[in-house]
Amino acid sequence: MTTPLSGKTIALVKATVPALTEHGATITGAMYKRLFETDHIRALFNQANQESGAQVKALAGGILAYARNIDNLGALGELVERMAQKHVGYHILPEHYPYVATALLEAIKEVLGEVATDEILEAWGEAYWFLAVILQGRETDIRQSVEAQEGGWSGWRAFVVESKVRESAVITSFVLRPQDGGKVVAHKPGQFLTFAFDTAVQKGVKRNYSISQAANGETYRISVKRETHGVASGHLHDAIQVGDVLMATPPAGDFHLKPAERPVVLLSGGVGMTPMVAMLETIAAEHPELEAHFVHGALNGDVHAMAGHVKALAAAHGGTRVSTFYSEPTAGDVLGQSHDVEGFVSIAWLKAQTPFDTADFYLCGPKPFLRILVQGLAQAGVPSDRIHYEFFGPADELLAA
Repeated sequence: MTTPLSGKTIALVKATVPALTEHGATITGAMYKRLFETDHIRALFNQANQESGAQVKALAGGILAYARNIDNLGALGELVERMAQKHVGYHILPEHYPYVATALLEAIKEVLGEVATDEILEAWGEAYWFLAVILQGRETDIRQSVEAQEGGWSGWRAFVVESKVRESAVITSFVLRPQDGGKVVAHKPGQFLTFAFDTAVQKGVKRNYSISQAANGETYRISVKRETHGVASGHLHDAIQVGDVLMATPPAGDFHLKPAERPVVLLSGGVGMTPMVAMLETIAAEHPELEAHFVHGALNGDVHAMAGHVKALAAAHGGTRVSTFYSEPTAGDVLGQSHDVEGFVSIAWLKAQTPFDTADFYLCGPKPFLRILVQGLAQAGVPSDRIHYEFFGPADELLAA
């Protein structure tokens, strides 16, 4: 059990909020620079998030939120859970935490200068370890829960690519079976796997990919979009073939289908449909009485993946309505056949076409898609406990909003 923070520590940390508001990203940037001087610590991270600056901003937002709510940690429950799940995915262990503590305190001292007195640094050290103990406890619980289940494991496990299927012009699916011939732990629909592999240009690449099928105890499927200049996605599309081996940690993530107590609206943009397909497969198999809406936005039919599979699932379920939006339909796309609406998913359309006042909304897609719809749903009066979202990359300004 963690020792409560002293009133003095709480006051000192809260006093740094103005400085963190102004200099937070500079502090976290300096922190990561120090961390990555140690090779085995650098290897823990997804470097694509570092290169884009997304992780620097995300951590800055998290530190600021912690400082603002250090006397009301209940408000940080979702943030703590998301961090713990990501740490499990990247196999971050208790022995890695001291490196972060040292780098963070040195970065605060460097950036804030004389403002970062010994008293302030001591308070932040105490605050860091208070949160670290909470995270470590939650991460231990997650790992032990996974290991206790059939097919569960901890750390990295080898998977063989059993099949590779081109789903669209930009998305390819990979079905993965454990190399050891064992079972796989049942994931919650919406969760992801974390992979580590070497490419021709970069060693130790780490990426998260959502599992795009319901749990079956035998295999996992991921469906990967080829990103422009994407080192990882290009490698998977071009270099990885049937029979090749990929290393993965167990399923993780706090975004997943909750107990079906209300109608469900699954909202996705682009490759954000991958966790939604896992949810729809689960709904079709396990929730015959549930009202569900699968609402997907894509550029056009060339890049729209799994359209036939989704329609077949909806037909088999009987209580699912599929609505597809194309923002840039091609000459070969036919309104009413390939897609239902031209343009973008809107709050007005959702109000008119879905059980808006009673449904749980699950969203996944690119930042602009989520920024508009997550905030739009909230502004339209949908309670926060009915809005569940995930996007690929660190949750920075969207979480802050």
